[in-house]
Amino acid sequence: MSMLVGTSGWQFEDWRGAMYPEGVAKRRWLERYCEFYDTVENNSAFYRPVARKTFEGWRTRTPDGFVMTVKANRVLTHQNRLKDPAETVEGMVTAARGLGEKLGPMLLQLPPNMRVQAERLDACLACFPDDVRVAVEPRHESWWTDEVRGILERRGAALCWADRLGKPMTPLWRTADWAYVRLHEGAAEPWPSYDDHVLAEWVERIGQAWRPGEQVLVYFNNDPGSAAVRDSVRFSEMARAAGWTVSRTPEPGSELATAFTVPQPTW
Repeated sequence: MSMLVGTSGWQFEDWRGAMYPEGVAKRRWLERYCEFYDTVENNSAFYRPVARKTFEGWRTRTPDGFVMTVKANRVLTHQNRLKDPAETVEGMVTAARGLGEKLGPMLLQLPPNMRVQAERLDACLACFPDDVRVAVEPRHESWWTDEVRGILERRGAALCWADRLGKPMTPLWRTADWAYVRLHEGAAEPWPSYDDHVLAEWVERIGQAWRPGEQVLVYFNNDPGSAAVRDSVRFSEMARAAGWTVSRTPEPGSELATAFTVPQPTW
């Protein structure tokens, strides 16, 4: 599958209803999610260490061909800020290998106030085994240098293309032969949805750098009110129309794709 489209997580309370009908226990939400998607970005690993047996459980609960990407634990990225990475990386990778063939890339999202540390990044990426792909999402403008781009290219790591409010937050560098895209927050109504023209622009940007047949992973992180579900459906339609082979998403016009509403503020 050349383009994998999913959401950044699956355990969202406001997805109760169309995605998780009454009677579907929370412990079965992953299985329900897998009825509609072939990939998910696991953000829970960022907040707390996840044991290998938990990853093994996710492997057995997901169908053949499923891909789970894993966000690196904040101890590595936020607490240690990539310093002395070897032990932490080894522990994370050993645990995540419990997913077996379903392990996708690992994502390093850096703190927004972390200025460029090119040597630390290089040393950190060197700790990952060759068979584990890594995407890096810096969030401070000081990272946009030729040195950093060269490190990513040399290590085969993908610069994560990120969007907030309909605008790219990173340079559109191609640093690997695969791509990783995260859409955090749209500017349309109801918040945090994306406009059609913004989604179309992202399909075009991806198509300018990669071609169908090269793997592109796209995750919608605008989960409040299940905007991520609605937007993933529309984005996938556009990508298919542009010639991409796209993984499963909910059917356009289906009850699941249209039933979500965004909770209104209570103040």
